[in-house]
Amino acid sequence: MSLFGQKKSRSSRAQEIRSTTSWWKRVSEQMRDRNVLLRLLICAVAIVALTCAVEGWRAPFPYRIGQISHHGISAKVTFKRENKSETIRLRNEREEQIPYTFNHDPAPLGTLGPLLKKDLLDIAAANRVTQLSGELRRSFGLTSNSRENGTDESANESDDQTQFEDLQTRLATTDGTEAEQIEHIVTEFNRFIAPLKEHGLADKKALKSINMDEDAIIRVVTVDVPAPETAVSQAEVVIDELFNEAGLLGSAWDQYPKLNEFRSEIETWLLAQSARAVTLTYDSETTQKERKAARDSVAPVVQTFDQDDLLVRPGETIDEELLAILRAEYEAVEANVPFNSRLLRVTTVMLMFVILIALNGYFLVRNEPVLIRSLSRLGIFFITITVAVFLCRLFSVDPWRAEVIPLVATVMVLAIAYNQVMATVTAFTLTIVVTVSTVDTIGQFIVLMSVCAAAVIPLQSVSSRSTLIKAGFWTGLIYLVVFWGAGVIHSQSVSEAWSNGTLLSRAFQGAGWCLVTGYLVAGSLPFIESSFGVVTDISLLEMSDVSHPLLQELVRRAPGTYNHSITVATIGESAAESIGANGLMVRVGAYFHDIGKMLKPQYFIENHVEGMESRHDHLAPAMSTLIIIGHVKDGADLARQHHLPTPIINFIEQHHGTTLVEYFYHEATKQADQQPEEHKTRVEESSFRYPGPKPQTREAGVMMLADSVESASRTLSDPTPKRIETLVHDLTLKKLLDGQFDDCALTLKEIHRVEKSLTKSLIGIYHGRIKYPEQRTA
Repeated sequence: MSLFGQKKSRSSRAQEIRSTTSWWKRVSEQMRDRNVLLRLLICAVAIVALTCAVEGWRAPFPYRIGQISHHGISAKVTFKRENKSETIRLRNEREEQIPYTFNHDPAPLGTLGPLLKKDLLDIAAANRVTQLSGELRRSFGLTSNSRENGTDESANESDDQTQFEDLQTRLATTDGTEAEQIEHIVTEFNRFIAPLKEHGLADKKALKSINMDEDAIIRVVTVDVPAPETAVSQAEVVIDELFNEAGLLGSAWDQYPKLNEFRSEIETWLLAQSARAVTLTYDSETTQKERKAARDSVAPVVQTFDQDDLLVRPGETIDEELLAILRAEYEAVEANVPFNSRLLRVTTVMLMFVILIALNGYFLVRNEPVLIRSLSRLGIFFITITVAVFLCRLFSVDPWRAEVIPLVATVMVLAIAYNQVMATVTAFTLTIVVTVSTVDTIGQFIVLMSVCAAAVIPLQSVSSRSTLIKAGFWTGLIYLVVFWGAGVIHSQSVSEAWSNGTLLSRAFQGAGWCLVTGYLVAGSLPFIESSFGVVTDISLLEMSDVSHPLLQELVRRAPGTYNHSITVATIGESAAESIGANGLMVRVGAYFHDIGKMLKPQYFIENHVEGMESRHDHLAPAMSTLIIIGHVKDGADLARQHHLPTPIINFIEQHHGTTLVEYFYHEATKQADQQPEEHKTRVEESSFRYPGPKPQTREAGVMMLADSVESASRTLSDPTPKRIETLVHDLTLKKLLDGQFDDCALTLKEIHRVEKSLTKSLIGIYHGRIKYPEQRTA
C-alpha cells in the first residue's frame, strides 16, 4: 500500500472539476424560468402565424406569367376547367343577337299633315318672303345665312324672294285653286309617310347615345296596339337614310306625282320636323333584361383534361390562358389531398420554422441581447417578420409581382432600427421563406437576396431621407441587372434575352418597385422610430439644435449645467467615433442628460457663483443624496413630457448607472463614526447609489465616462496633461471595477481607446496660453 494513498490519474482529476449537471437538467431549469417561457411562447405564436401566412397546409402555386417551361408540364390528375374566354365570347355573340327594343307611338306622325297644310297656306297667302316667320322660312329652305356664306345680306334676301316666288308660282300654276292643290298635296303626303306609322321614326342622336352598332337590329313594339312586333334596321327608321334612293321614302317619290313636284321642299320640311315626329323610344329595361337572359342561357364551356395530358409544351411561355389552366390543375390536385397528408405537411412546415427561428434566435441571443431582453421589442420583431411574409406572398401573384416591396422594406427597417448584420441575417431567412412559398426557383432567391444586400449596404447611418431614396434607386438598379442576368443564364443566347419583352418588362417593373420602396420607407420614418423605439440620425440632427425648448430652459435656469452638457457632448462625440460608435447619438444624449438639474439648479455645484453658500450645508447627507440622485428621475420625466425618443431617455437614466455618490456617502460615514457607540448606525452603501440601470449600449458607456471625467477635471487646480491623464485613467478604472460596463458591449480595447480620446480632448480644453505683457500707459 502506498504511503500517500492511491495516485489519481489525469482523467480522474479532470472528471472531478467537470460539471456533474446534465444538459437535460439545465434545460429543465431554464424551462422553469418565467422569462424564458414567455419568450418561447412568443416564438411558438410566431411559428403558428408564419405557418398560416405561407398557407402551410397546401403546396405553393409556382407558376407565373412569362415563365418558360423548358421541359413541358403535364396534368397530374384528370380535371375539368371552365374556358372563361370562350364562354364570354359565346355569351357576347348570343347577346348581340338580341335586338334593341323600342316602343312605337305613331301619334306624332298624325300631326305632320295638318302642319304641312298650314305652312303651305301661309306661303300662298304671303306677298313677300319676309312676311313669313323665321321658322317657316327655315323649314322650306327660304333663308340664307349671309355671315356663313360671306356674301351681302341684301343679295341673299333677293335670292330668298326668288325661291319664294318660284314656290308660289308652282302652287298657283297647277289645276284648280291653291287651296285645292294644297289639299291634294297634303293627301299624297299622308299616304307618302304612311309606312312610317308601321316602322316608326327614330332620333339618330338617341341611337348613338346607347352605343348601337350600325348593323344592329331594332325591335319595334307598338304602344297600346296588339300588333305583331317588327324587326327593322337603323336605315328603316332614321330620316336621313329613308330619303336615300334605296330608302323607304326615297324610292316612293314616283308614286306621288303631285308631291314629287315639290320633292326638295318636302324633304327639307320633313327633315326640319323630324325631331317632333320621333315615334320610337328606347326601352332600356326590357332590352337589358332580355340580353341578360340570353347571356345566362349560354352554358359555360367546360374543358376536360385527362391525366398526363400536355398542358404546356416544352419551351412554351406561360401566358394568361395557360396560367388559368395550370391554376385549375393545381386546385384539382389540392382538392384530392387527404387530411393526413395535409397534417404531415403542416408539421413539416412548422418544423422548418422551428429550425429557422432557433438559428436566428441563437444569433439574436449572442449579438442582440437588448432585443431578447425586451418582450415588446421581440414581439414587434416577429410581427414585422410575419406581416412581411404574408404581404410578400400576397403581392407575388400576377400582375403585381411586387413581393420585393415588403421584403426590401422590412430589411431596410431592420437595418435602421438595429444594424446591418442583423438585417442581413433576417433578409436571408425571409428570402428562403418567400422563395420556397412562392415560385421556388434558385433564380428568384438570388435576385431577392441580392436586392436585400444592396438595400442594407448604404444604411450604416441614415443622415437624411435622401439616403433611403438613394438606397431604393441602387436597389432597383441591382434588381434590374441581376434579374436580367438570371434570364440570360437560363437563355441559350444573350440576343434571345434581349428580345424577350416579358423578361425586360419584369426587370424594369421590379426595379420600379424597389424605387417605390425607398420612398415608402423614407415617408414612414417617424412611424418606424416610434414603433421600434429607435432614433435615426435624421431625428438626432433635428434634436441637436440648441434652440430646443428644453435646452433653452436649461440655459436659462442652470447655465453651469448647460455649459457642462455642451462640453460633455464635445468630448463624448469624439470618444464614441474613435471606437466606431454613434458619435451623433452621444452628442445629443449629452445635451439632454442633465436636464433634470434645472428643477433644483442651486443644489448642483456647477451652478454656484463665487460667494454663494451651498444648500447642502444645512441638509443631512442622505437628504442631499436623494436630491442629487433625483435629477435622473426628473430628467426622464421631463424628456417624456416633451416626447423625446426612447434612446435619449435611456441616456438620461443610464448616464450614472449604479455608481456611488461618494462625497455624501463619506460624509454620512464620517458622521456615523462620530456618534456615540450606543447610537452608532451602519451606513448602507446601497442608499447612496444611483438606481440605474447600468449603461446598456456602447454609446451610454462612453457618455458615462465623458460625464465623469469632465466634472472631475474642473476640480484640478493645475490641469497639466499628466494630471489629466492620471485623472481619466483612475476614473475609468474605477467605473470598470465597479461593474458599470457589464451590461454594455464595450471591450477593454475600446475602453482604452475612449480613455485616450477623452484625455486628448481634455488636454486640448485646458491647454496653456502665452501670457501677454501688460499694456503701458502713455
